[in-house]
Amino acid sequence: MNTTTYAAGMTSACDSWLLLIVSLPTAGATMRMRVWRTVKALGCAALRDGAYLLPAHCEQASQLRELAYDTRQQEGQAWLLHVQAPSAEEAMAYQALFDRSSDYTDWLAELAEARKTLPTLAAADLARLHRRHARAYEAIRQIDFFPSEASIRAAAQWRDFASAIEAIQSPGEPQPSRGSIPRRDRAQYQGRLWATRRHLWVDRVASAWLIQRWIDPHARFVWLESPADCPSEALGFDFDGATFTHVGDKVSFEVLLASFGLDDERGLVRLGTMVHALDVGGLTVPEAAGFEAVLAGARKRLADDDALLAEVGTVLDSLYAHFGAGRKP
Repeated sequence: MNTTTYAAGMTSACDSWLLLIVSLPTAGATMRMRVWRTVKALGCAALRDGAYLLPAHCEQASQLRELAYDTRQQEGQAWLLHVQAPSAEEAMAYQALFDRSSDYTDWLAELAEARKTLPTLAAADLARLHRRHARAYEAIRQIDFFPSEASIRAAAQWRDFASAIEAIQSPGEPQPSRGSIPRRDRAQYQGRLWATRRHLWVDRVASAWLIQRWIDPHARFVWLESPADCPSEALGFDFDGATFTHVGDKVSFEVLLASFGLDDERGLVRLGTMVHALDVGGLTVPEAAGFEAVLAGARKRLADDDALLAEVGTVLDSLYAHFGAGRKP
């Protein structure tokens, strides 16, 4: 009997599920393959051959109904049942069937390998690589009905990967130079004019904060439309040719730490790890995503870089305190 059955009195979305049961003619190999591919693409959990579960609240629910209808039109049998978990334990057991951790793990492994090739690729190849991994990530994310720590890690790594490609494609982003980082005397860098590119982002705003709080309390800043506009008397940072910019695997913030002997301050080193991850990728800290969101929101609200530095500077003050830094000079 071809029918669609619904249970009365639906509970909350986490307790409500759709169960598709299909039976196809023995000769229906084509339809059988179509059903299998569709339920897999929709993110259904296969309970057994011909029985598929899906959270009732998800966007794919309507497509599951269409599949049931199409199956009946092809002389198959299909029952679409609304079911409810009888207890919290059962609900958690159902939810566990939709754990996407292994999917994210496989994708992240591919992303890590792709990351190694970025410096060698031409612009067109970078764009194709970005699109390919974006599609793969979106395919998992669309069926990740119960996001977990794995999805948070995947989102952070995807932001890092996309930012790394953007940094390579953006001519304004500094390229790392070779050589050592000379140690400098802070006493010789007081009341100076400092310059970097306008529209501050992670490395630049953190470096400006570091200069202002730890290196030159009376610093003055000029925000450049182009590095070519840098005044001759200014100390440039975070652009090619600047006094303080990327060296080897260190971003500008880390170069400033090393230059002025601040790389033994635990809180600053921890901040450096966060800035490094957000700027060029790599090992991150849990606070990175939150800081990035705050900075992105501040940039939308504040067109003036002085105001942006003042506001985001207080966030960096709090992060420094949170990271448990040692003494401040």
